[in-house]
Amino acid sequence: MLKRFMSFMAVMALVLVCAVQGSAAEQASQVRAEKKVPALTRTKTASAPVQQAEKTALQKAQKQAIKGKETKIEKEKSIPVLVPAKADGPFQPDSAYLQDRELLDRLQRDTFRYMWEHTFAESGLAYEDSRNKASGQATIGGTGFGVSAIVAATERGWVSRESAVDRILKICIFLRDKTDRANLHGAFPHWLNGRTGKTISFSEKDDGADLVETAFLMQGLLIARAYFTDDSARERELRDIITQLWHDVDWHWFTNSENSGLYWHWSPGHGFGMGMKITGFNEAMAAYVLALASPTHPISREAAKFWYSTDEYQPKTGNGYTIEAANAYAGCMFLSHYSFIGLDPRRMSDSFVKRGYMVRNTTHALMNRAYCLESAPAEHQFSEGFWGLTACDIKDGYRYQSAYNEVGTVAPTAALASMPYVPEYAMRVLWNIHDNYKKKLWGKFGPYDAFSLKDKWFASSYLAIDQLAIPCMIENYRSGLLWSLFMNIPEVKEGLGRMGVKPLAPSNGFPQVVPALRLTDTGMYVVDALDLRRHPDSGLYVIPYCVEQNGMVAFSVKDSAGNVLKRFTREARRGDNSLEFEQFMPVDGQVLMLTMRTADFVAELPIRLH
Repeated sequence: MLKRFMSFMAVMALVLVCAVQGSAAEQASQVRAEKKVPALTRTKTASAPVQQAEKTALQKAQKQAIKGKETKIEKEKSIPVLVPAKADGPFQPDSAYLQDRELLDRLQRDTFRYMWEHTFAESGLAYEDSRNKASGQATIGGTGFGVSAIVAATERGWVSRESAVDRILKICIFLRDKTDRANLHGAFPHWLNGRTGKTISFSEKDDGADLVETAFLMQGLLIARAYFTDDSARERELRDIITQLWHDVDWHWFTNSENSGLYWHWSPGHGFGMGMKITGFNEAMAAYVLALASPTHPISREAAKFWYSTDEYQPKTGNGYTIEAANAYAGCMFLSHYSFIGLDPRRMSDSFVKRGYMVRNTTHALMNRAYCLESAPAEHQFSEGFWGLTACDIKDGYRYQSAYNEVGTVAPTAALASMPYVPEYAMRVLWNIHDNYKKKLWGKFGPYDAFSLKDKWFASSYLAIDQLAIPCMIENYRSGLLWSLFMNIPEVKEGLGRMGVKPLAPSNGFPQVVPALRLTDTGMYVVDALDLRRHPDSGLYVIPYCVEQNGMVAFSVKDSAGNVLKRFTREARRGDNSLEFEQFMPVDGQVLMLTMRTADFVAELPIRLH
């Protein structure tokens, strides 16, 4: 977290360049038996022949209204969802697609196991660090991520629903009965003893409540409450206790009656002596949303405005990209992960992030990657398969890393938890770890926390906050499950509305797509292409698009010579839609031009199919 040190130092040296658009312990035996997965070896497969161009019925179809029902994700009632477009035909899996899916399954399952097997028997709380079992040190925020991971694992069948409910119920009962929350105004500390529930001091004055960690915990518990809705005695009990814990957090207390933002810390002995307000774009957005959403102790809209009040919520530039809200050089990658385990960036914009939080977070990942590939010292040996800067263990300790504030250490969570934003680039990191560093870097609970080629150093430990963000964000990439559950909670909707966060207004074209940039020989940045990888579950390429009116949309794909390689016609509804299509190109890595056309507009997007 940001508070591991009190000042964030970054070297303010960056060349301003032109900005462009797009800028499964309870017991391990509770995990369902799994077939042994053979070693993965990627194979190159031939693509299907280019299909004959389709005849377009665009002009006729423009007169038709959309009458089909919206596709609904389970438990989703009112939040708009992307409408899956009709594919060209039945998908025939090839070995490359199956290998991608299998590796992603393994990663998601292994990282989830940290929460299932690396926890205190007395409480179910996650070890803060894989090395601190003896100390009893448990993490509140990491446990919140872990609860969300349990929900994802339940949905995928890696643990039984009954075992999942029992585990989360154990956590909740412990939190209710064994912790000092009554003296902390319903909140929880950064660390506590996972055996006794006693608060463990984080620093001299940080020996009480940590509101951001509390928010991460509540985010996970509310997701669990939204998922476990069966009318059984155990699930009713679970929901009731979660509601009690949620209602007991006195968010308003943490304003210190100043009506000018939330304070991060409070303790019985030091009060608000830490003096650290939650402000600017950081990992704590969920804290403000939940504080505004509380049905019992909400903060005012005026207090929440402090979130936006500093330079850390202003645009920043780096390596050709402009990000609408960020601290220096966009900061550590976890800033775009932790609050967005529940918050769906595709459905969020505000007066400061007009292009939406999906564009903002995608740009963050692209900036982080671009710095590694273009600007970092050569001795750090960053590459397409070796990028990702965030807070993590380093050779001699722990460090916050971002562009221009790094020591050559990559944390796998930085790229892997960015899967919803840059899936192709994240998968390259995953395959690199598997193919080239598996023996050194992949343990029981997935990739270890960090490694450095420069220092020839490989961590042999895990941090909960890094590890448990991975299965959650991967689930959001694959199914959107956690996003759907959280965003449809009535209180969350209320909080977002009071904060001024709303869905993007419909805009023709590809408003949530951010193509990568390319640095030219002249030192200028130009739009390169959107690198696409087939979705691991559907096997289809997926591109979000938007239209302002219901109607038919014609798509075509051309090569660099202008030859039409493929045509699609899709029926679109007003708002967000999704173009899905099969692999068809015989050449990997060619830059193609995707054209979207209606009677009223034309939009183009350079793409590469991998």
